[in-house]
Amino acid sequence: MASSAAKTFVLVHGAWHGGWCWRRVTDLLERQGHKVFTPTLTGLGERSHLMSKEIRLATHVADVVNHMKWEGVADVVLCGHSYGGMVVSGVAEQMAGKISSIVFLDAFVPDNGEALSDLTGAATLDLLRAAQAKGDIGIPARTAASFNVNEKDRAWVDALCVPQPINTFLDKMTLSGARERIARKSYIRALNNANPGFDKAMARAKADPSWRTYDVACGHDVMVDMPERLAEILLEVA
Repeated sequence: MASSAAKTFVLVHGAWHGGWCWRRVTDLLERQGHKVFTPTLTGLGERSHLMSKEIRLATHVADVVNHMKWEGVADVVLCGHSYGGMVVSGVAEQMAGKISSIVFLDAFVPDNGEALSDLTGAATLDLLRAAQAKGDIGIPARTAASFNVNEKDRAWVDALCVPQPINTFLDKMTLSGARERIARKSYIRALNNANPGFDKAMARAKADPSWRTYDVACGHDVMVDMPERLAEILLEVA
């Protein structure tokens, strides 16, 4: 990977995960002198002790917005994985002036008024409905195997994934088009993860000349399965 001027990356994990999942990519980028921030969203990862029924999608947007404000970052490459696509879309509404490039990594790209529950597939909806029926505040994590994570890393990923705050999947987005006004937009599709919603998002990105698109031949957790290739793409779109 050719290193150029130092860049700043803010990498937002998906549902059930935490900032831990970016470690391999972070190491690769930091070794080349770039700055990388991987905030863990409230109620997840090392912040799972804060799990509460009060956690909303807006809480997770605020987590990232505040992280960017307190770190004083600008000219950021903002990347959201999976559910993180919802979060970074919300972050763009408040921080567009600080974002030079936005990346959707096998991620949801919501329209105004959409919730993740409007976009996700049957397997996740089944878990969501079962949690609602029981009155749970969290949706249990899907297995690493179900996302086609490489076999040697499945036990590690499963051990660190925790329930997702339920309201984050139910809250609808309020979007004014700030995401679209960011000059550099990219979509990365993991080919070994069947998901019609992501296929649709990729097709829409391909049809829009203001977006770049990439395919990677791995499972959904690209940062785990192909960190070197992901780091290359992030530097390219920066």
